[in-house]
Amino acid sequence: MKYFKINEFDSPDEPGSGSKMNDEIIHMLDAARKIYGKPMKINSGYRTISHNKKVGGVSSSSHIKGLAADIACSNSVDRFKMLGALNKVGFKRIGVAGTFIHVDIDKDKTQNVIWTY
Repeated sequence: MKYFKINEFDSPDEPGSGSKMNDEIIHMLDAARKIYGKPMKINSGYRTISHNKKVGGVSSSSHIKGLAADIACSNSVDRFKMLGALNKVGFKRIGVAGTFIHVDIDKDKTQNVIWTY
């Protein structure tokens, strides 16, 4: 991993929990960051069940499996570039909000989807 530190993916209530992230998503995010060409801030990576509940996450959240990340992004130019990079490295589940982009690699959920919040 070149562009991220594992603790960037920690649940705020469990230091060191970023290590519970799936290796595949970490490598995909690292590859996307290289293409994007600028820092990417992880708002949310791994989540404990209690933290997921606290932030209003659904009980089936891919964050609690270490299969998802929310990346800060709040302007349309960066959003376009970031989405292009995430798509290029193979993300097939992407959620777009006003201030972040969600990606996950949860094979138990519908693939090839983009949604808005």
